[in-house]
Amino acid sequence: MGKKADGKVLAQNKKASHDYFIEDTYEAGMVLTGTEIKSVRNGRSNINDAFATIRNGEIHIHNMHISPFEQGNRHNPADPTRARKLLLHKEQINKLLGLSKQDGYAIVPLKIYVRNGYAKLLLGLGKGKKQYDKRDTAAKRDAQRDIQRALREKQKVAR
Repeated sequence: MGKKADGKVLAQNKKASHDYFIEDTYEAGMVLTGTEIKSVRNGRSNINDAFATIRNGEIHIHNMHISPFEQGNRHNPADPTRARKLLLHKEQINKLLGLSKQDGYAIVPLKIYVRNGYAKLLLGLGKGKKQYDKRDTAAKRDAQRDIQRALREKQKVAR
C-alpha cells in the first residue's frame, strides 16, 4: 500500500527564480505539529514571503504561512507564521552558513512536497538578481517563445 501524495508539490515559490539565481538546492525536513502537517497536505501553506536563517547551529524558516486546520484541536498553533525548525545535516548547515555570509546570497525556500510520507522543503542558495538581470531573463524568455511560435507556424505550413 503506497503513501498518498508522494512527490506532489504542495506549495511553490514561483517568485524565487525571478528574484534569485539559484545555485544549489538542499532538501530539508520540517518540524511541524500534527495539525500543521494536515494543513500542509491539504495545500494550505504559502512560502512566497518566507526566508531561512541560521542561529546556534540550527536552521529556521520564518514567514511560512500554514493555515490552521479547521478540525484542529487545542494543539493548533495560534500563530500561522511562527518560526519552524528545519532538519538538515550539520555539514549542510555549516556549508549553507558559510555560503550565505557572502554578499548577495540568501537561503530561499523553493517548494514544499511530500516524500515517503514526510513533508519536505526544498531550499535554494540564491544570489540576488539585479534589475537588468531580470530584464535580460524576460527578454530571453520572450525570444524563446517567439522561436517556438515560428517553428509551430512553419510545421503548420509544411503539412
